[in-house]
Amino acid sequence: MGLNTSADAPLPVGKVSRLIGGWIDRLGQVWVEGQITQLSRRPGAGVVFLTLRDPSHDISLSVTCYRQVFDEVADVVTEGARVVVLAKPEWYAPRGQLSLRATEIRPVGIGELLARLEKLKRSLASEGLFALDRKKSLPFLPQLIGLVVGRASAAERDVLENARRRWPAVRFEVRNVAVQGVNAVPQVIRAVKELDALDEVDVIIVARGGGSVEDLLPFSDEEVVRTVAAARTPVVSAIGHEPDSPLLDLVADLRASTPTDAAKKVVPDVGEELERVRQLQGRGLRAVRGLLDREERGLAHALARPVFVHPQRMVETREAELEALLGRSRRTLGHLLDRADSELAHTLARVVALSPAATLERGYAVLQRADGHVVRSPEEVSGDEVLRARVAEGEFCVRVDGQQGS
Repeated sequence: MGLNTSADAPLPVGKVSRLIGGWIDRLGQVWVEGQITQLSRRPGAGVVFLTLRDPSHDISLSVTCYRQVFDEVADVVTEGARVVVLAKPEWYAPRGQLSLRATEIRPVGIGELLARLEKLKRSLASEGLFALDRKKSLPFLPQLIGLVVGRASAAERDVLENARRRWPAVRFEVRNVAVQGVNAVPQVIRAVKELDALDEVDVIIVARGGGSVEDLLPFSDEEVVRTVAAARTPVVSAIGHEPDSPLLDLVADLRASTPTDAAKKVVPDVGEELERVRQLQGRGLRAVRGLLDREERGLAHALARPVFVHPQRMVETREAELEALLGRSRRTLGHLLDRADSELAHTLARVVALSPAATLERGYAVLQRADGHVVRSPEEVSGDEVLRARVAEGEFCVRVDGQQGS
């Protein structure tokens, strides 16, 4: 039930604390899993104090238990160990402090941890976080590499030294984090997000040296895996040695067996690239020379053809053909002209033979009336009519005698 309070009718601190304690007492016992970050076993004290922390979040709770409860697992439980405790929440009213009173502590064994990791692996795989088609390709030559690694660790030294040995101009943006223990998960998540937010970072390497299964657990944490899966920058996982395989290896865009291997896969070797450039130059020169040799042989073969050796021969051949054609055309034209001349002479002779002028030459005359009509019959003229007489040498006028003859 909600409390009826106001600025005029507030509740005393003590009552609020007692109310909170009452609500918490109703929870009863709960099983809680976490990682022990602080452990206090004071000599002679009957109570053991420890702090239980959630490895995936920056949240912790104080836990107390009787010494005899802790002594049952004292040989296998130390700081950093994962445990499951059966405890009842308690509220310490005078200080307003919440804690857990443990009645049973169970260490989480390796087998159980591996079984949980396998279950988480199957769950994440079903979501497609490990699918190959979602993995991003790495740039050929990254200008700035983000590195998430333990401070002053062998992994950091291996990555930096090997990368700079391969390509001296490479630059790094390093984020030093805890790589094991209760602070590892939140620090790794924060570092990856910071580097992913930098536009100039081309690729991110998450590196750590080898270790036990418990030491590498932060890199199989679900929050870490999801953070890497959501990153827009390609991420390279270089956790542990070759046999080690945390879940980060499966979600990363590229898995490197060691930090040294990560440097080799992310940064090209300047010597190898120069050698490759020299090889390409050699191949290019050989290709150009081969092309030139082939073209030279083709040119020499073309120049050896008769048309290039004696180019005037083609002109001479065409000249002879032209002269032959001109001779044939002249002869043909001459024959045509001769035939036309002969035909014209025959036609002229026929024309002359049939011409009226030839008749006139024989002493005949043509009489024409004034209107030009040729007189063909005496009945066509009248007496005293003047006619024009046309003879071979010219023409003259005549008058018709009034006495017409028959």
